[in-house]
Parts: sequence; C-alpha cells; structure tokens
Amino acid sequence: MTQETMLDKIFLASRNTIARVVSRIVPPKEIEDIVQETYVRICQIENSENIHSPRSFMLKTARNLALDHLKKADTRYLQEIEDETDYHSLDDTLSDQMFENAANNQAFSDFCEAVRELPAQCRKVFVLKKVYGYSQKEIAETCGLSESTVEKHIAAGLKKCTLFMRERQHIHSAPTKANQRHGGSNE
Repeated sequence: MTQETMLDKIFLASRNTIARVVSRIVPPKEIEDIVQETYVRICQIENSENIHSPRSFMLKTARNLALDHLKKADTRYLQEIEDETDYHSLDDTLSDQMFENAANNQAFSDFCEAVRELPAQCRKVFVLKKVYGYSQKEIAETCGLSESTVEKHIAAGLKKCTLFMRERQHIHSAPTKANQRHGGSNE
C-alpha cells in the first residue's frame, strides 16, 4: 500500500473527528469547506513518508485551517465593526476604542486570544454575530437557543473581550457613572 493510499484511508476514517474539531471553531456552514481543504492539503504533501502520525497531522492541519479561517473572518469583522458595537452595559466610546486599538498586530492577536478563551457556546454565538453577521434570530435557529440567550451570549462575549483587552492594556478604562459619583478612579 502506498503512503498516499494510507493517508486517504486514514483521512476517511478520521473525517468525522476532523469535522468535530473544526465545528468547535467555525460556524456550521464552514465546516465542510475546512474538512475538504484539509484533504486537499494532505494530497499536496510531497514527502508524506515523513509524517509519523498521520491522524494527528490531519487534525492539526484542520485545526490550523479553521483558525486561519477565523482570523480572516476576524479581519473582515474589524473592518466593519462600527455597524454594531453597543450591547447594553458597554458604551459606544469604549467599544469603538477597543476595536480601533485591535488594528495593530499585537492587539489583534490578543483580541483573537480573548475570543478563543470565551466559553464554547458563547464563542460560537459571538463569532456568528460579530464575524459572520448572522442576525440574533438566525443564530438562535442555528444553535437551538432562544433569542434572549443569544443576546446574553453576545453581551457576555463583548464584555469578556473588553475586559481581556483592558488587562492587556490595549484599552483604557473610562470612568463609570458610579465611579464618578463616589469619587473613585480607574487608575
């Protein structure tokens, strides 16, 4: 059996696992494209005999392709961020400041890390809304959630990403009304 035939068989046997790994990173409509791109990449390998653990290699390739896809989508998202940034507890200025600051490489990398650290369901909802532009209703239908739950996930994702970016000092805290009333400072 040739190395290529062995890789084909391993890919077919691992296809469902690859799809599951990818589904944790990208929206449902993108999964099949990433799985197929993984197969294309595997087929393009010239020295496949150097791969000692083909299944692990395929899973890592699929994960990297999904993350690359997410980064590209995040870039598109950052270009269109001004459309909708305020979710109840965060003011427009703070949200806009966070995403404008994410334009430089380190801040963007930190923002991607902040999104990756969100709980799985929250991350999925946040990415579907902010990256892919799904409506709350579409997200609710896709994920089997109520629109209220979707809205809460989006708000929580935005809040956690904002706090993460503050911790990394990419954005500065704006004084809150409560802080101003009590004479406190955010320094």
